[in-house]
Amino acid sequence: MTPKERAEASAQAMWSEDAASQWVGMSLVEVDEGQATLELAVARHHCNGHGICHGGITFSLADSAFAFACNSRNQATVAQHNVISYIAPGRLGDVLRAKAREVSLNGRNGIYDVRVTNQNDELIAEFRGFSRAVPGTLFDERDGEG
Repeated sequence: MTPKERAEASAQAMWSEDAASQWVGMSLVEVDEGQATLELAVARHHCNGHGICHGGITFSLADSAFAFACNSRNQATVAQHNVISYIAPGRLGDVLRAKAREVSLNGRNGIYDVRVTNQNDELIAEFRGFSRAVPGTLFDERDGEG
């Protein structure tokens, strides 16, 4: 199994159980070892009282991209600590894209950066996630199925 195949099988296994990301309206665009891209079309129910995308929705999109990136090696991995900086508001009708990439992986600890942009490639937010591997896998590699 190649690293990309492992990442795709891990993502398939996670996505099938990820009711939260699906409920919010996210879609999984691409995954590879240490990387993931998710998108979200900002609808009215994603907007806050200022008429812009709620920060928690932007955070959730970035956090989900982080989750798929740090679980791409079929090692169960969770968040230790996350931080986000909001640069510009997402707006109703925008398509937000969260691209996560691995910065460092040392033993059980990882660092991932997630860049959230809109359909015009304008920066909306920068997110840094710190991960911790825990016991378990996402799928049984002996049969190669997620």
